[in-house]
Amino acid sequence: MKNTKFPLKKLAAALSIGLAVSSLSISTSANAVENLEKEELKFGFIKLTDMAPLAIAYEKGYFEDEGLYVQVQAQANWKVLLDRVINGELDGAHMLAGQPLGATIGFGTKADIVTAFSMDLNGNAITVSNDIWKQMKPYVPMEGGKPVHPINASSLKPVVEKYKAEGKPFNMGMVFPVSTHNYELRYWLAAGGIKPGYYSPPQDTSGQIDADALLSVTPPPQMPATMEAGTIYGYCVGEPWNQQAVFKGIGVPVITDYEIWKDNPEKVFGVSKEWADKYPNTHIAVVKALIRAAMWLDADNNKNRPEAVKILSESKYVGADYDVIANSMTGTFEYEKGDKRPMPDFNTFFRNNATYPYYSDAIWYLTQMRRWGQVNEPKDDAWFMDIAKKVYRPDIYMAAAKELVAEGKAKATDFPADGETGFKPAQTHFIDGVVYDGSKPNEYLTKFPIGLKGTEKVVGGKIVK
Repeated sequence: MKNTKFPLKKLAAALSIGLAVSSLSISTSANAVENLEKEELKFGFIKLTDMAPLAIAYEKGYFEDEGLYVQVQAQANWKVLLDRVINGELDGAHMLAGQPLGATIGFGTKADIVTAFSMDLNGNAITVSNDIWKQMKPYVPMEGGKPVHPINASSLKPVVEKYKAEGKPFNMGMVFPVSTHNYELRYWLAAGGIKPGYYSPPQDTSGQIDADALLSVTPPPQMPATMEAGTIYGYCVGEPWNQQAVFKGIGVPVITDYEIWKDNPEKVFGVSKEWADKYPNTHIAVVKALIRAAMWLDADNNKNRPEAVKILSESKYVGADYDVIANSMTGTFEYEKGDKRPMPDFNTFFRNNATYPYYSDAIWYLTQMRRWGQVNEPKDDAWFMDIAKKVYRPDIYMAAAKELVAEGKAKATDFPADGETGFKPAQTHFIDGVVYDGSKPNEYLTKFPIGLKGTEKVVGGKIVK
């Protein structure tokens, strides 16, 4: 049932705007609220700290400022979340960056999903059990009695080889086949000479063909318990489930995704293309509220993070202990117990254009889908660009940004300049030193000794040209 107080809150929001901006801006904002195609919305999320923009937009009244009455609801897993966006049970959701792309190309569930908002940069880590860490440690460079970071997977390779020689599978967990976590874990393993396995859809979607380490799906909140039970020896997941392993004394985060690929895009806000086409003004209003939430999260050197952690620790959001969430959310990261190091950009929500949906980010995910056989047929460079433009919508993002600037809620300099191509400059901050240029995806793939490239594909469990 609709909140009967809602119209009064809309009026209050309009009055507060009136104190801060010109009469022209008031008129523009009022028209935007009046032109909403849908006011009552339901959004989904998974219990991870990077859902924060949704929680903050709700708690701080940014949705209401836009004339939106929103419910935010935790979902059981990424597949359920995606299915509910597709069937209309959810209007939109906190999604893995690869989900809209994977759905659009038909890997797993086939559906047209778009995103006009990137929810954050960084935020993941790879954790191993105490026993695996003990076996890795002799191969890890040390300085002053502490490990030298970043830790390369070459330190894990002798351990994996030992398990393989003994006929034991080396099992690791990731959250979903098209998740950032899957691609980051694969990237790290391959950079250290460990083969993470290939897909060969539709016949084999296990991702374990010719693998040294066997990766399988485990829901994020279950990662620590699954590792503690010995079912997996390590995992890649978002917070707070790496720090939870440290607090419980059952594992050691060995590397963050910030160290694998500095300022990598992590989650997005996704809606069905049908929804975006049907409710364009509502979509812009949602993005405006999320941008404001992201700005609040990063404001004044993260001064609001303690309050954000308190909100996220509530059971309706992440539901983990305050101290566990704060361990990474407030500018530090703890590796081995007691080895806490500064990492102010581990969670980035707005600075460095974190919220802008770059085509080059979409193309990186598509290159990894191709690298590991989720895209098993060779594709030319134009295909990568076409899919990126179909899914990522910087035009909607910039429409929202311009409204915020006109209303005095943001500055033009907070956003990419007009005429932005949607491509970041060539990126150099990868753990293996490989440079990524999003305009040359096939050339990029040739740089990796492990992974599909050129005309290669996986047939009958083997790579053929």
